[in-house]
Order: sequence, then C-alpha cells, then structure tokens
Amino acid sequence: MDSRLPAHLEVSGLIRAVETEGGFAAVLSRGEKDAGTILILTIDSDRNGALYERMPQLDGPRIFTQTKIQTPENKAEFDEYLARRKHQDSDLWIVELDIPNGERFIAALNS
Repeated sequence: MDSRLPAHLEVSGLIRAVETEGGFAAVLSRGEKDAGTILILTIDSDRNGALYERMPQLDGPRIFTQTKIQTPENKAEFDEYLARRKHQDSDLWIVELDIPNGERFIAALNS
C-alpha cells in the first residue's frame, strides 16, 4: 500500500499553511487528484522564482529539491521550462507560493 498523501490533500494543506502565515498560494496547474507530481514555485521579494520538485534520494525517501531558479535574465526560459514540464506530464500540479522565506514550507514538507 502506498503511504503517500494524495496530491490534492497535500496541495490543500500547503495552501492553507501559507495563507495562515499571511501569504498567498495558488494552483497554477491542477494535476491528477491522488498521485499527481507536485512542483512548488516560491516567489521572492524581487519577483524571481525557485522551483522545487520531489526527487528520489539514494537512501530511499523522496524529498523536495530545488530544480530551477528564475532570474531577471532567464524569465522566458523559466516559463518555457514550466510549460515543457506541464506538456510532458498531464498529471502535474504546479503550486505558487508568494510569501517571504517560502523555503520554510518546503522544509516542513521534507520533514
């Protein structure tokens, strides 16, 4: 039996946690309800983003790892990457977190 939390519940909990802390969270792409892959986009004060995706580790667990960083010089490339990932995986969830130090929510999901 798979012990992972269904994707829609994990996303809902993440959004609620961010909003409770005074931030804003939005689903940019809604994936498969139970087993969709979740990408988390954190936005910093300069409006640049960092993308996190759950990746398998050598010792077994799957943790969120930063896979891409958005800067003013690569905004189009970053957006193209997101579009490509969405095209490759129709079950993909993309969740944007607009809150200072959004990485703390990633750390909480990894613990």
